[in-house]
Amino acid sequence: MKTVALGSQGLTVSAEGLGAMGMSVWYGPRDEREAVATLNRAVDIGVTFIDTAEAYGPFENEKLIGRALGKRRHEITLATKFATEFDDDGTAHGLNGGAAYAHRAVDRSLRHLGTDVIDLYYLHRVDPRVPVEESVGAMAEMVRAGKVRHIGLSEATPDQIRRAHAVHPLTALQSEYSLFSRDVEHNTVLATVRELGIGFVAFSPLGRGFLSGKITRRDDLAPDDARRGLPRFTEENIAANLAVVHKVTELAAAKGVTPTQLTLAWLLAQDVVPIPGTKRRTYLEHNAEAAEIHLGAEDLAAIDAAAPHGIAAGARERPPHT
Repeated sequence: MKTVALGSQGLTVSAEGLGAMGMSVWYGPRDEREAVATLNRAVDIGVTFIDTAEAYGPFENEKLIGRALGKRRHEITLATKFATEFDDDGTAHGLNGGAAYAHRAVDRSLRHLGTDVIDLYYLHRVDPRVPVEESVGAMAEMVRAGKVRHIGLSEATPDQIRRAHAVHPLTALQSEYSLFSRDVEHNTVLATVRELGIGFVAFSPLGRGFLSGKITRRDDLAPDDARRGLPRFTEENIAANLAVVHKVTELAAAKGVTPTQLTLAWLLAQDVVPIPGTKRRTYLEHNAEAAEIHLGAEDLAAIDAAAPHGIAAGARERPPHT
């Protein structure tokens, strides 16, 4: 796996990363033995940009990575996040971007990860009750204290990105980006980070698994799979979205690759770093092969025609509580 510069602040990461969330929460049954094997295999093949968050469990995913990769810490680029306030017993209290909680959260993440420094620390969601300047100011203090090397935001607006970047240079912005979720191309988020020299990390690059072609009906999801609660995964919307998946599958077949690999190759061609999540070695290795696929101008045009902005049926997330 080749490496790339993420942003302009000196951080280098594997061109494709690994989202570890599903190893602990949200996507059905868990298997720690296979998760540990997958994390180690990722490092073996050069997928060394590992993404987690204190919210995944909470805490369980960070602890898993600490157990699995503690002895290989020097081989990986470790990213984690904070935003929701948790007590140490996991009780959640809603978003808290305040400085005091930020410092408590980073110390706890360091402890759970079994490390003395986090390579990339994100504000997972901007707290609307706290100026982003306060949150990022606290993160800047972490950098000066040597607890964090680089900082970033997740799912932020262009205005929030600019204000945060003025307090302390951001290395990365993480947001959902896939052929099913292209909003960042149209709401100026992608243009803003490129203007400011901030790297872009794409989570859910396979449309939460939809673009793999392996989800054809609701019953393909485990009973405890959180995707069952998302608008895009109703029976009606699955049926509508399969038409797009079939087009992507046809384009992939013409290239001699899978729809998963074509989708990841398309993102890599946008000069972003995708972090597909998986909890199995087989899928990890399959995903990594996408980095070797070259897409020419005709390929990219055909993909754009098959999956233009707004094509997916159903919202990508649940509506906010009112």
